Amino acid sequence: MTLESIKEAIEQLPPDQQTILANWLIERDSKVWDEQIERDFSPGGRGMPLLAELEREIAEGKTRPMEEGFAERRKSRR
Repeated sequence: MTLESIKEAIEQLPPDQQTILANWLIERDSKVWDEQIERDFSPGGRGMPLLAELEREIAEGKTRPMEEGFAERRKSRR
């Protein structure tokens, strides 16, 4: 089975079935993404050094947590 044959088969599906398939693919992709994020930000994951750096910057006052920035922005809009 090739990608082209799959595309052709999808084109033959009724629109409601194409929608169901598209939703399934989106859900599948989201699950894979969530699993990757969890791996990257678990102990020993490749995102942990970035998280440690951000925590240092927050502790040193170089960066603020997003919640603080969002709260300040909401106040300025009023």
